[in-house]
Amino acid sequence: MKSYNRSDRISQQIKRELSEMIQRNEIKDDRIGGMVSITNVEVSGDLRSVKVYFSVYGEEAHKVGTLAALESSAGYLRGELCRRLGIRFAPELTFKLDDSLERGDRVTELLEKIKRNEI
Repeated sequence: MKSYNRSDRISQQIKRELSEMIQRNEIKDDRIGGMVSITNVEVSGDLRSVKVYFSVYGEEAHKVGTLAALESSAGYLRGELCRRLGIRFAPELTFKLDDSLERGDRVTELLEKIKRNEI
């Protein structure tokens, strides 16, 4: 049985809280477009910095806008995370666009074409 350390638990909590904030439109920014989901969160060992990987299903403009909106609202998100999680220090948030879902869709599409002998 795997034991979880504190940074693993905090990363799961951060992922859940950020997802809820985005779903509930707590970030008041029109640049957030498409379907946004938090795919992964990496927390440093000292809990001072966090890399947030997110995916946007939609056009390229939605992706760029969402990244800009998340980066500009990082201060608000840090404060909310600190309050919601009851942690002493608000971690520095870094946002990274994760396009793995779209790559997976593309691979599935290619496999289907191969299956139908279209390629």
